[in-house]
Amino acid sequence: MNHQFRAGFVDFFFSRGQSSALRDEYYGGLLAGGFDDGGFCLSRNQSAMLRKPSPYKPSTYLVKMLRRYEDRHRRCGPHTASYNKTTEFLKSRGAAARSAEMECKYVIWTPLAGLGNRILSLSSTFLYAVLTGRVLLIDRGKDFSSLMCEPFPGTTWLLPRDFPISNMRSFGLGDALSYGSLLRNKRIRNDVVDRPVSGPPPPPFVYVHLVGDYSLQDIFFFCEQDQLALREVPWLLVRSDNYFVPALFLNSIFEPELRFMFHEKEAVFHHLCRYLFHPTNKVWGMVTSYYQTYLAAATERVGIQIRVFDKGEAPFEVVLRQVINCTLQEKLLPWVDQKGAVSEADRRKTKAVLITSLYSGYLEGIQNMYLEHPAAGGMLVSFHQPSHEERQVKDKEDHDMKAWAEMNLLGFADVLITSAQSTFGYIGQALGGVKPWILLRPEKAAVPEPACVRDISMEPCFHSVPHYVCREKKNGDNSKLVPYVTHCKDAPWGIKLVDQAV
Repeated sequence: MNHQFRAGFVDFFFSRGQSSALRDEYYGGLLAGGFDDGGFCLSRNQSAMLRKPSPYKPSTYLVKMLRRYEDRHRRCGPHTASYNKTTEFLKSRGAAARSAEMECKYVIWTPLAGLGNRILSLSSTFLYAVLTGRVLLIDRGKDFSSLMCEPFPGTTWLLPRDFPISNMRSFGLGDALSYGSLLRNKRIRNDVVDRPVSGPPPPPFVYVHLVGDYSLQDIFFFCEQDQLALREVPWLLVRSDNYFVPALFLNSIFEPELRFMFHEKEAVFHHLCRYLFHPTNKVWGMVTSYYQTYLAAATERVGIQIRVFDKGEAPFEVVLRQVINCTLQEKLLPWVDQKGAVSEADRRKTKAVLITSLYSGYLEGIQNMYLEHPAAGGMLVSFHQPSHEERQVKDKEDHDMKAWAEMNLLGFADVLITSAQSTFGYIGQALGGVKPWILLRPEKAAVPEPACVRDISMEPCFHSVPHYVCREKKNGDNSKLVPYVTHCKDAPWGIKLVDQAV
C-alpha cells in the first residue's frame, strides 16, 4: 500500500510539470539525508514537493546543532548503555545524582491540552534540550505516535513503557518534586556559584511546571542561575501548554547560541516545525488526497482558520461578518460582480479557499456571496472545508488526525487568515512560512474594526509570559529586554519573537 501511495503521489507531482531540481526535499539541510525508514514516513521527503519553497533558510550553525543533537540521541536513546545507567538514579528518588557517572542527561515531555498546544510545548522543550545538551524523550500519550513520525534517524524519541516513573500526568502545580517546591524547601539552591563545593547535590529527578498557573519559584526556571542549578540534574520532566521559546531568548546563557542558530528570529518555529513534525502515512494520505482533489489546481490558495472561544462575545453572525469584512477590505477575496460578464480568459484565474472550523456555517455564509453573482474580474472562487466536528475533543485519535491533517493543509496556503490566540492557526502559519492576517477577538458581540490586522511575525505568541524579569531580579516587562522580543498583536499581554520590534 505504501508503494502504491508513493507511486501515485510521484505521478501526480511530475504530471504538473515540476522538476525535482526545483525542490529541496531536505529543507536546506534542516533534515538529515539518508534517513531510510522503509517507507513508514512518506511525508518527510514528499512535503517539500507540495509546499512552496521557504524564503527562510536554516543557518549552517542550526544544521550543525541538529546533526550534533541526532548523534547524541542515538548514543543516549532508550535502552542504550548510557540510558540504562542513568535510569538507575531513579530507582531511589532520594538518591543524589553524581555528575561524574552521567554521560547523558534527559528532558521528558508529557502532553497537555489540545494538539496545537502540544506541538508548541514539544517544540519548545526540544529546543531547550538542544541548548542544554539533553536528550528529549516524549510520553506518547494516547495517540501521538499515530500522528507523528519519529524525527531522529536511527533511534526513537518515545519514552519506553518500562520507564521507572509511570505516572507522568499526575505531576502538577505545587508537587513536592517540582522545581518551585524544591526551591522553597531548600532541597535545591539557585544562589550557589561553586556548586560542586558548597551546594547541595542535585536530586535525580525534577518536575518543571511551565503551565499558565505557575508560581514565582516555577518561573525562576527561565533564569540564568536556576539553569546553572539544574544542569547536573539527570532527569527533568517538563509539563507545559505554551510556546515558551521567547523566554529562552531572554536568558543570557542561551541567547548567544540562539542568535547563531536563528538568523531570522521570526522563523524559529517555522524551522522547528518542519524539522520535528512529520505526519504519519495515514495522516499524510488524508492531506495529499484532499490537496490533490480540491487545492492543487488553483492559481492561489487562501486559508481561513476560524476559532471561537466565547460564543457570547462572538456570536455566529458577528464572526461571519468579521471574516467577510476582513477578506474584502484587505482584498484577500474578490468583490462580487453585479454585471456578471465573464470572459473565457478571466476564468483561468482560480482561487481555492480552505476553511478550517469546528462549524460548517461559516463556509456556507461566505460561499453564498458568490452564488448569485460571479467574482469581480471573472475569477473562479471555490470553497472547501475538510471537516466540522462541532466541538473540540482532546486525546481522541480520529479527531486529532483530522486536526493535524488540516494544520498541514493550512500550510499550503499562499494567504492565511487566522483567529487571535489560536494555537491551531500558529501551527498552520509556521508550516507554510506565512505571516497571517489575524481576526481579532470580538468584544461585546460587535464586529471589531478593523476586522483583521496583519501580524508582525509568523512566530507563535507565548501567552503565559513570566511577570518576573530575571536580569532585573524583579517583576517587570519582559518584552523590553532584547530588540527581537515584543508584545503580541493577538494577545497584547504575551510576547513573541520578531526580526525587529515595532
